[in-house]
Amino acid sequence: MRLKPLGSTGLFVSELCLGTMTFGGQGEMWGKIGTLQQADADRLVGRALDAGINFIDTADVYSEGVSEQITGQALRNLKVPRENVVVATKVYGETGTRAANSRGMSRYHIMDGVKASLKRLQLDHIDLYQIHGFDPATPIEEMMRAMDTLVQHGHVRYVGVSNWAAWQIAKAQGIAERLGTARIQSLQAYYTIAGRDLERELVPMMQSEGVGLMVWSPLAGGFLSGKYDRKDNSTSEAGSRRASFDFPPINRERAYDCIDVMRGIGEAKGVSVAQVALAWLLHQDAVSSVIIGAKRIEQLEDNIAATRVSLSADDLAALDKVSALPAEYPGWMFIRQGEMRRAQLAAARVRPAA
Repeated sequence: MRLKPLGSTGLFVSELCLGTMTFGGQGEMWGKIGTLQQADADRLVGRALDAGINFIDTADVYSEGVSEQITGQALRNLKVPRENVVVATKVYGETGTRAANSRGMSRYHIMDGVKASLKRLQLDHIDLYQIHGFDPATPIEEMMRAMDTLVQHGHVRYVGVSNWAAWQIAKAQGIAERLGTARIQSLQAYYTIAGRDLERELVPMMQSEGVGLMVWSPLAGGFLSGKYDRKDNSTSEAGSRRASFDFPPINRERAYDCIDVMRGIGEAKGVSVAQVALAWLLHQDAVSSVIIGAKRIEQLEDNIAATRVSLSADDLAALDKVSALPAEYPGWMFIRQGEMRRAQLAAARVRPAA
């Protein structure tokens, strides 16, 4: 299990992160994702830590707060030293009573949210506190000032965002630089071999601004697990999470094309389709950590095994070909206009033979 720096920080996190969305099952939507209770969650957390995972991700809205409670209790039950684990959670969604200010990224909600999360997690600080979505009702400056207050008070160590556009993050970084506040160190975003949309704008921005990438739903809600069959789509999805909670949205034909290639690579290497899908992400330079969730130890073991899958240049080329994004403006113009200058840069970096 490799450890990688998160964004431009000195914080090292494991290349796999244990996601806890399957913990709790409180509420109609969350119950469709997972209903693990404390004993099962303890086993998953313990196995993840034993495998070298030092990064755990949760959110205040997961199972209406129960996921945070179970996560914090698991760390206590397992007697995990605080310095051995990096804990990430999120704020934005509606929590508590359905009052007007029990949601969003106002200073009001952020300050209430962090106190509630710390209590549920039974921690004195949160390592990575993430804005769970972009709030059009709150100025970015208010969000950044409030998050900086949490850092200054020691309640939070680092600030991240989830599901933001590239321009929103770039604007927030500019505001943080102008105000001298804590900057955004990570983005949690959807990214799979069958859904590479973030490569258009977000990946170049992250590489430019030193922002780390945490990948959520790396198997596209289980669709890239290898259990779905193009020939009998309705039967293969029956009884699965996709049957009751069809998320995230995907282009099925495109996904099946990717699965066909991954299945061939997996069979040649003696590994699962899911492991190939995860390994592809782990081979992407922009990725800091891939969030994996599981309902069973066997699922977790299969996902962890992806860290041992090495994809050759030919494997990566075949996967890139089947999953490549269609050309889109202004990307194709950047490629065309920048070709000569990229070649000039590449030539300048080559050292002459001694």
